[in-house]
Amino acid sequence: MFAVFGVNIMIAEIQDKEIKQIYRTSIVQQTAYWSEVKTLQGLHSKAFNFKAKVSDLYAGTDDNAYFVGDLLIIIQSLDAEHSLAYVPYGPEIEPSEENQGYFLEQLSESLRSFLPPNCILIRYDLSWESHWAKDEDYYDVHGNWLGVPDKKIQEIRFNFNTEHWNLRKANTDILPSNTIFMDLKKDEDTLLANMKPKTRYNIHLAGRKGVKIRTLTLDSLEIWYDLYRQTAIRNNFFLHDISYFRIVLSARANDTLSPADVYLLVAEVDDKPLAAMFLVVSAHRGTYLYGASSSDNRNYMATYALQWRAMQMAREKGCTEYDFFGVAPQADPAHPLYGLYRFKTGFGGQLYHRMGCWDYPLDKEKYAYYTSMEFKNQSYHLS
Repeated sequence: MFAVFGVNIMIAEIQDKEIKQIYRTSIVQQTAYWSEVKTLQGLHSKAFNFKAKVSDLYAGTDDNAYFVGDLLIIIQSLDAEHSLAYVPYGPEIEPSEENQGYFLEQLSESLRSFLPPNCILIRYDLSWESHWAKDEDYYDVHGNWLGVPDKKIQEIRFNFNTEHWNLRKANTDILPSNTIFMDLKKDEDTLLANMKPKTRYNIHLAGRKGVKIRTLTLDSLEIWYDLYRQTAIRNNFFLHDISYFRIVLSARANDTLSPADVYLLVAEVDDKPLAAMFLVVSAHRGTYLYGASSSDNRNYMATYALQWRAMQMAREKGCTEYDFFGVAPQADPAHPLYGLYRFKTGFGGQLYHRMGCWDYPLDKEKYAYYTSMEFKNQSYHLS
């Protein structure tokens, strides 16, 4: 099933495809594995190929060859009648900045007829680099990023070159919009040398104190969940049921083009669990997906040993980069993720600011109502 559009339309073709045919990608949330996770959680997903001229995607080129990409969409029911289409960290392809809004507009209009008739919006959780991360006016004299401007200014800039000015900055970002990327192409000695002295010291200290890292099986998920429960209580965040993590660890998509390998690592001293994390390996990237730690014995620096072992494992699996998956956007002590910022930046990676969530309303009246309710209760989160 496909739709063909006019010569002057950026998206030349949209074609639905089997989930198992989703292309290999380093973005976990755009893999067939992630679709399987969401299916087991009771959600429905769709996959599509799209076709566009290279010259339409990238400025400064007259290459008339066609690029074929794909994207995974999760259909989220809002009530008995209505739904939204959520695109987690997709589409992967990142056009030139001046073409991005028009590309998403064209893609959205092309997708409209393939989505449920009661779908009121498409929400793109964009992994693209923020326009304001590349703008020197948004940094202070010390090189610290000042963050994004007012929502209306963001929309003006992102809708540049669009026909309908229909892209809207969402009320909330769902997946982390700021992260740290580690370059794993460097050898271990170089990686350690590039860390902050305190981080490097804490990794070695954990080793001297006898911290050991091992991989847990599904049968040992309770070890993870006990640490996770302690972390949730300590930091006052939402507590997922253990079944959520059982799905993440047990889901398999090995008969597809885009599987992922999931490892549950635990740091222990004398068989006492101190910290644990989920490492997901997809294509050339290792991603730190979830983490937890004990409220006791924090002087063992187990979280440092755990991250270092995860990076080593990712390198052993052929990864060239490591995604820390979520930090504060800058060194702001008032930010709730400031502690993660201090911890993760200590490993010496590169801070990266994503565009975050952008909406394309398909039914403007219902979209306005939905977003007003969403803003009031901030209850919708789908990862």
